Amino acid sequence: MRTPNTIGFAGWSGSGKTTLITRLIPVLTARGISVSTIKHAHHGFDIDKPGKDSYAHRSAGATEVLVASGNRWALMHELRGHPEPDLGELLARLAPVDLVLVEGFKRTTSIKIEVYRPSLGKPLIYPDDPSVVAIAADMSVPLPATIPALALDDIEAIADFVVFQAMPTERQLSLSSERMPAFKNAARSR
Repeated sequence: MRTPNTIGFAGWSGSGKTTLITRLIPVLTARGISVSTIKHAHHGFDIDKPGKDSYAHRSAGATEVLVASGNRWALMHELRGHPEPDLGELLARLAPVDLVLVEGFKRTTSIKIEVYRPSLGKPLIYPDDPSVVAIAADMSVPLPATIPALALDDIEAIADFVVFQAMPTERQLSLSSERMPAFKNAARSR
């Protein structure tokens, strides 16, 4: 099985990671790129609701519950004391796609774009994380020449950068854009 093309998005809470990803997905899919996402939750979460049959199945002790309809299906897997799966294990569970966008998993994503808002008063992550390949910010931020700066509201440019960084060259050629050369040198010099 081949490892999917992935790129991560990291940043402090409130920086706009989810907003950026939800704006990026339709731009990428409009280019003919199939996209899946993985989101890490730092807290307990539940996609099921008490009172539903699937919830009752899980509460009764089922390890996995698969809910299916004519529109979608969802698989819920209870860890029941087992360790949380790492990113590689989760990627292996996804159907094949052109690109996987990863939110969270700060320590295990091979390359990532840092989403940064100076107004949050938090430091940049990139100086301590060599896997950060660009900064997407809502205002100008002083950065070394080796770290491309992307405008957080320029979704087309961020999509170009994501394709350039995360996808094989032959796929990039079929999606070539006039904007890509603007950051090729900075990105490749890292």
